[in-house]
Amino acid sequence: MGNGPLSGVRVIELAGIGPGPFAAMLLADLGADVIRVDRASAVRDGEATGGTDFTNRGKRSIAIDLKSERGREVVLRLVEKSDVLLEGFRPGVTERLGIGPDDCLARNPRLVYGRMTGWGQEGPLAPTAGHDVGYIAITGALHAIGRADGPPQVPMNLLGDFAGGSMYLVVGILSALLESRTSGHGQVVDAAIVDGTAHLSTFIHGFLAGGLWEDRRGVNMLDTGAPWYDVYETSDGRHMAVGAIEPQFYAEFLRLAGLDGEDLPGQHDRAGWPVLRDRFAALFRTRTRDEWAEIFVPSDACVAPVLSMTEATEHPWNTSREVFPELGGRCQPAPAPRFSRTRAETDGVPVLPGGQTRAVLDDLGFDDAETLLKEGAVAQA
Repeated sequence: MGNGPLSGVRVIELAGIGPGPFAAMLLADLGADVIRVDRASAVRDGEATGGTDFTNRGKRSIAIDLKSERGREVVLRLVEKSDVLLEGFRPGVTERLGIGPDDCLARNPRLVYGRMTGWGQEGPLAPTAGHDVGYIAITGALHAIGRADGPPQVPMNLLGDFAGGSMYLVVGILSALLESRTSGHGQVVDAAIVDGTAHLSTFIHGFLAGGLWEDRRGVNMLDTGAPWYDVYETSDGRHMAVGAIEPQFYAEFLRLAGLDGEDLPGQHDRAGWPVLRDRFAALFRTRTRDEWAEIFVPSDACVAPVLSMTEATEHPWNTSREVFPELGGRCQPAPAPRFSRTRAETDGVPVLPGGQTRAVLDDLGFDDAETLLKEGAVAQA
């Protein structure tokens, strides 16, 4: 439990994978009291391990048998004492378990019921399985990522699961919480990864509608089509990222690169882009990445070294802002954003599934905790 801006907000997270746990982690990072509901069977079968799943940091954990009547009642009693419930099952699963929106809102009319899916709660694909790459494929976003004449490039699962999914779920939950403060009523938040990913592409769709974007990858200003918005290999096999879009930044790039006196095609002369690309590529191959970084950083040239994930955790630009601090003895990305008065704090330790069951029940005033454990409605790791 943190002391950030969401201090005093209690969230029940029905444990899952990917975007749901990340959304719950972000709420915990912001100070919410997040109680993760794990499967009691996982605890009993010895599957409960702490591991390094950082998305479980800052949470408490309770293991409940969701398929039992007594376990269902425990969840509904938790709902009575909470502000948010977050689940990431396929549509209809929580309804069949007896802990769907109607069941929970009947117990707590102010509850915000957050639902995280890939395809959404409705539509022809809603009941089917899926993963990030498929979700972003049908939005057009995957088609747009990659080099000209090459295949689409998969951007890990950052674009769909976490940007199009988790972040929109959190925005929806926070918006519904704010509205409930005035209306006195909760509501269901349906966050689908396809919806969020499509919404993220609004800016590009505007370009497309205005004739400023071709519906082909690798030929536009922001997709490696422009030579001044691309990555270039250096003499040591590493890379530099160039994003010199505005004319004044492009001029600074040319000056620091030693090209401002050369007879080059104009920045926006598309016919001359191949010439510029060849010249930039040849130039970057003359020095190492770190040598180029010394030349360009800091400056307004909008050029930066491409760091590996390990390098990023140790780089002085990031350490100066504590972007990757040690939380719970392990290097992790810091909670974001930052607040001037209500700084959130987390120990950063992924909790053991079911490891705090009895403590959580006692803290929330369950005077029958011992009976629930003996009956198997809950489990203690």
